[in-house]
Order: sequence, then C-alpha cells, then structure tokens
Amino acid sequence: MNEKDLEAAVDRARVSRGSTPPPLVEEQEGGDHDHHSTTTNTTTHDHDNDKKNFAPIRPATATSKSRRHSLSSTLRRERSNNGYGVEDLIDHSSSSSLEAPDDEPATPQDPNAGQEVDPFEVTWDGGDLDPLCPRSMPTWRKWTIITITSIGSFAVTHGSAIYTASYEQMNAEFHTSRLVATIGLSLYVLGIALGPFWSPLAEFYGRRPIYLASFVAFIIWLIPSAVAKNIETMLVARFFQGLAGSAFLSVSGGTVSDMFVRDKMLMPMAIFSLAPFVGPSTGPFVGGIIVTYANWRVMHYYLLVMSGVVLLSLALFVPETYHPVLLKRKAVRLRKETKDDRWFAPIERSNKSIPVTVALSLLRPFQILMYEPMAVILNVYTAVLLGLLYLFFGAFPLIFRTNHGFNAWQVGLTFMGLLVSMVIACLTTPFWNRVRFWLIERREKKTGILKDEPEDQLPQVIFGAPLITGGLFWFGFTSVPEIHWIVPVIGSAVFGLGMSYAFTGVFTFLVAAYPRYAASALASNALVRCSFAAAFPLFGYQMYEALGFQWATGLLAFITLALLPFPYIFFRFGKRIRARSRYATSS
Repeated sequence: MNEKDLEAAVDRARVSRGSTPPPLVEEQEGGDHDHHSTTTNTTTHDHDNDKKNFAPIRPATATSKSRRHSLSSTLRRERSNNGYGVEDLIDHSSSSSLEAPDDEPATPQDPNAGQEVDPFEVTWDGGDLDPLCPRSMPTWRKWTIITITSIGSFAVTHGSAIYTASYEQMNAEFHTSRLVATIGLSLYVLGIALGPFWSPLAEFYGRRPIYLASFVAFIIWLIPSAVAKNIETMLVARFFQGLAGSAFLSVSGGTVSDMFVRDKMLMPMAIFSLAPFVGPSTGPFVGGIIVTYANWRVMHYYLLVMSGVVLLSLALFVPETYHPVLLKRKAVRLRKETKDDRWFAPIERSNKSIPVTVALSLLRPFQILMYEPMAVILNVYTAVLLGLLYLFFGAFPLIFRTNHGFNAWQVGLTFMGLLVSMVIACLTTPFWNRVRFWLIERREKKTGILKDEPEDQLPQVIFGAPLITGGLFWFGFTSVPEIHWIVPVIGSAVFGLGMSYAFTGVFTFLVAAYPRYAASALASNALVRCSFAAAFPLFGYQMYEALGFQWATGLLAFITLALLPFPYIFFRFGKRIRARSRYATSS
C-alpha cells in the first residue's frame, strides 16, 4: 500500500474516532478460514451514530441476505486473521496442549467471546472498503498478483516433471540406472510434501517475505542441478528444490483469500488450483524438446531463467497481502501520528512463539489423519490420482516409444491430452458454481433457511469419479500398436478431466468442512498426496513391464473403481459424519 493511502487511513481514523475509542464494529467472516469476529450490544442511539460513521461492508449477496436480519441490530467489524495458516495467533486458552480439547467447538468461534475487546485494536475502517485492505485493490491488480503467484506454482511443479526427460542422457553421463534417476523425481515431490512448515512462518512475517525467501532458495538449489558432476549431487539438490518451492503450494492459496471474498473467490481459486497440475503436464513436452535439440543440462538453465523472471516479478508486483501484517503496519503508523501508544494490531499481542506455532501446524495434520476418516478417505483418493499422474511420467515413454516409435518430444506431446482436459475443467467452473447455488436454493425451499453445506462442493467429484475410472480403462486397453496413438491420448484426457474435478471438489470440501482447521486439513491432504506421488514412479516402470501395458493400467483403474462410491456416500451422509467429528463443522 502506498504512502498516500496510509495517510488517508490515519486521517479517517482520527475523524471517526476523535479523542475517544471507536464504537465496536464487527464484520462477518468473508470466506477466510481464520477469521474471528466479536460482537457487543449497543444502544439504539449508538447504533444510529455508527450507521453514519461507517460505510456498508459490502453489498448483499445471495448467501448473505439471510444473515442480515439476525444481525440488523449490530454493525460488524473484521477481526482479520485470515489466510491459510495457524488458526489463531493469540492463544486465549489457559492450556498449553497442542491438542484441541474434546469440548472445543468445531465451528469457527471468536477467541474473545465473553471478553471485553480493547477499543484501541486496529481494524479496517469500513471493512473491505479501506484503501489499505487488499480486497479494495483494483481488479486488474488482484489478477496480476494471482497470475504471478500461479506462475510461481507452475514453475515449481513444472520443475518436478521436466526432469523426467533427462533420464537417458543423464544416466549415460553418470553411469547410473533409470531407477536411481527416478529417485530424483521422488525426492523433489517429497520435498513438496513437507511444505506446510512454511505456513506458520507466513503468519508471523507475512506472505511476501516467504515468497521471496523461498524462491531465492529455489533458484540457489537449481544451480547444483545444472552443474552436477554425479548423481548424488543431483539427488540432494532435487530434494531441496522441492522443499524450497513448496512455499507456493502451501502459502499462496491464502493470497487468494486475502484479496477476494467467498462469492468472488471461485474463479481465481480455480486458476490457482489449475497451475500446479499444468506444470507436470507440460514438463515432459518442454523437456523432450530440450533433450532432442540440446543437452540435458540446458533444461536446468531454462528453469533458472524462468525462476529468475518469476522472482523479479514477485519483487516488483506482488505486495504484502496478509491482513494481520498490514494491520500491524497501520498500527505503527497510528501510534506515530497520534502520539498514542495504546493503538495495537492483533498480531502484536500474540503470545505464541514461532517454535510452538510451527509444532502446532505440523502436528494437527497428523491429528486429522488419525481422527477424521472422512478426510483420510478423500486424501487417499486424491493421493492415488496424483500418484497416477506421476506414474505416467514413466509409463507414457514406455508405451508410446514401444508401440508407436515416438522420440522424446513426441512422447511429451502425449501429455497434452491431460493439459487440455485440465483447461476444460477450469472453464466449466461457473457451471459447478450454479449447481452449488441450485443445491442451496433447494435446501431453502425445504427448510426455509438459505444456507450452504460443505457437501455442496462434492457433485463435481461425483461426476468426475466415473470419468477417472473410465478414462483409465480406455487408456489401458487401447494401448496397443494396432490402435492409433490418439485414442489412448483421448482416454488419458478423460482421466485428466475427472481428476481435475476431483481435486477441485475435494479441496473446497475440506476447506468448507474444516473451517477452523482448513490449513491443517489441506496440509494433511498435501502430505498424503505428495507421498503417493513420490512413491508411484519408483514402481510404475517395473509394473508396466511385468504386467503389460493393458493390465497394469487396468489394475490402477480397479483401484479407482473401489474408491468411486465414497464421494457419493459423503454427499448423502456427510452432515451426519461431521456431527460426530472432532474437528469438522457440524452445521
């Protein structure tokens, strides 16, 4: 935020607050997972005055109108602790245990409930309308930030898959086997799986420092890959590349929620979710072209150049968007301008240390895996799908070189079916949004309450599940020399379409079902998903050689067939399951 906006905010604070503390105002949660709100009763006279001093938070939407009546006697203020990360920076409990108590409510609750809130706590003046609030940014600037961070996610996952095209030349130079070279792919993905440790650091320092620090480290670890003289150097460098780059997969989702409210978040989140899967789909093609017309080391220099451009773009065009950090800056300025040291931002009153916060963020995903069977099954489902995608990096070259005599870049082209299907899935996002609103309206007709449920996110998973299984059978049993190569590629595209629907639906369901622990739910998914993706390439090549092209893929199709009913089961009975859950919301 620029100096002019900051000064204007300070002036408005002086005018609206005068010499006395401001009236307490609260804004309802706007789609973030870590927002907490506070409420106080006011007199009719105070309420009338507040209406004059504060602009509306935002126009009413279809999902907010039903809440307006019950909150008509209270204006609202944003407590603003949003994003994908630690749920509450301020520990108001007397217990130091990292485990949530058994009687802790599963729905988002205000940590200050029953306590008097300090009137000098700095908030957004006018809610999202405050010029310092990232949600008040011009639309073009929001989309610039989304584009750059999405390209960052693309670059990280692109680096995972482009490596697979180097096996033949690199193995010849290092005198090693294909299996050992494949470990470089697995270690990279394993590094990505450990990415959740970045999230709590972002809660303390903001998102921008994490982006810059992680991408600098990513670039540094690309250098040993480009100049490696042995396979050991390559394997170590690959692991730390994945670990450094994982910040974009664990932190940047929060940037979307920083800038967009829930009813505006669907398309930017779809773009952001698409980027990590476009990366692996395009990697073999780009890598195939490089090794066909140049040396395998050139692909690592290509990654260095692309990452350098991304880093420069981050430094120039991506500002800090994390609300608590921005409020801290605002509080510092208020204290300076008003000569009153009582002004403070919530993050400045945090009594959690970084080690405890990191420990909590790393422990809770395992708690969810231990106590939440619904999350475990969906995590395993998406893990199998991502494992299959990474297994294809070994299967596609084997199948299309053996059956159709393709060279390296032609094999890379066969992954374009997956890419096209993912783009189609992204473009159909508005349709699934309409399906969700239809379910909400149908529920309102039955119950008289306008309310969405986490299960409203699952229809696209239900629709995608048969496409996954059918696409795998299609791909497997058409992978013969007598059938034109485009036929199995179309089958892989059908699989990719179903996979994209499954990922989008499961991610949004986990966020909606575990609103207070959304970061931990997503971290648990990333841990299981990337662990499978790291393991599958290690046995895929051998499995296809032992079972044959048709039955190796058929075996994988039967595994997805066994998991196919679960999205429908959770759609029908998910609310009952959540009612008995320790961490999920029950309403």
